[in-house]
Amino acid sequence: MTTSTVYIGVDIAKETLDVFHPNKSRKRQSQSVSHDRKGRGCLIKQLRASPGAHIICEATGGYERTLVTALQEAQIPVSVVNPRQVRDFARSRGVLAKTDKLDARILTEYGQKNNPKPTPPKALEQIQLEALVHRRQQLVGMKKMEACRLLQAQDVGIKKMIRSTIRSFETQIAKVEKEMAALVKRTAPLEAIVRAFTEVKGIGFISAVSLVALMPELGKVNRREIAALAGVAPLNCDSGKFKGKRSIWGGREEVRRSLYMVALVAARRNPKFIEFYQRLLSKGKAKKVALVAVMRKMLIFLNTLVKNQQLQLSF
Repeated sequence: MTTSTVYIGVDIAKETLDVFHPNKSRKRQSQSVSHDRKGRGCLIKQLRASPGAHIICEATGGYERTLVTALQEAQIPVSVVNPRQVRDFARSRGVLAKTDKLDARILTEYGQKNNPKPTPPKALEQIQLEALVHRRQQLVGMKKMEACRLLQAQDVGIKKMIRSTIRSFETQIAKVEKEMAALVKRTAPLEAIVRAFTEVKGIGFISAVSLVALMPELGKVNRREIAALAGVAPLNCDSGKFKGKRSIWGGREEVRRSLYMVALVAARRNPKFIEFYQRLLSKGKAKKVALVAVMRKMLIFLNTLVKNQQLQLSF
């Protein structure tokens, strides 16, 4: 006999994990455990005693990673879902209130209605690369903020402190980039993909590494899916005789940021993309719209490149 799947919602906070188990008695359906090693161990022990358990949780900006890794190591299926989709699902059911216990129940219902696939575990190298890319983005962002403050500062002593902070950020950025290069060099499949990407005019080492780290789906999905994941797919806005402008929405902001820089260079230096960009401009397209089209075309091109060369992003 096959065991039926039991979706269990877990709302993840910094210090607590709120769980909703639909198969327990009404008074015991909701439970809260501490978000630490002891609490996670207690939860996993209970889940192992529940045949068919499949955890549903939201991406919470990093708080979910420890729990997800622990569940995957315990071979308990877990799906990390988009918080926006879960919130829209709640509204569609007339649920406007928001508490940790209520969110856990909504996550359970979301799993029951949508049957999401388990989130595949990430290789150690992929986790390390993603962490380095995120850290570099943080450091670059903080350096830019300090540079703006330097322009506004009047006091000589404050200017000196700001310049010292900027130099510190530059040192850390260089260190992170060195670690990224070392990780790529010692991971053969990753090195092959980065090399293939950097051979495309317009893509530098940092952009290549960022795209590999932030888009592990490259080469595994079709052109429409990869464009939608990045948020560069044009969406219709039509109603009756009204034909609205197509626009992009959603997707991964960090990927779009990397793609935008790639598109800026490719539209000026890569013959294939120069012709495409200029053709759009000659048709009256705004520069921003044409650049988004270049971003989408570049992403689809890289997706096809990975597929055709049979490169593996699984490390």
